[in-house]
Amino acid sequence: MASTRAAIRYAKAILEIAESKGVALTVSKDMNFIASTIGGNIELSTFIQNPTLRVEVKESALLEVFADTNGVTKSLFHLLFVNKRFEILETVAVEYSKLFDIMNGVEVAQVTTAIAMDAVLEAKVLAKIASLSDKKITIENHVDASIIGGFILRIGDKQYNASIANRLQVLKKELSN
Repeated sequence: MASTRAAIRYAKAILEIAESKGVALTVSKDMNFIASTIGGNIELSTFIQNPTLRVEVKESALLEVFADTNGVTKSLFHLLFVNKRFEILETVAVEYSKLFDIMNGVEVAQVTTAIAMDAVLEAKVLAKIASLSDKKITIENHVDASIIGGFILRIGDKQYNASIANRLQVLKKELSN
């Protein structure tokens, strides 16, 4: 992702404006939508990153694509237009969401599983999360078949590895000693 420091500054500014107008939650939903739309659409991402396109064209297109967003969100498009920084839009949206979560005491738990989580595994993960953090938690599931089974949980700088691959690694070390 492009220019994170600049993106954080834009995200902070938009969060302050949204908060002062009482629309921070609405703008947060917009930012999640923008990040997922750009992240999931190669054509849109390429269009935004294209340095040969005029910024007026980019702003006009974004206002059309994201027509249902809040006025504060649309003001971000204009700010990026004025400063010719459309290439950092996705990063701004991601950073806004992070700042919004921090402001609301929400922490993201990254859970890596061999297959997509089912209700039983999610309950086990939530039980472990309760023992590691007293904050509100949002779960982000990543699938990585190489862990074989179980899960790896990351919250902030804490990690809990309950993967089968990890257990096999520990067993291998014990047997080799």
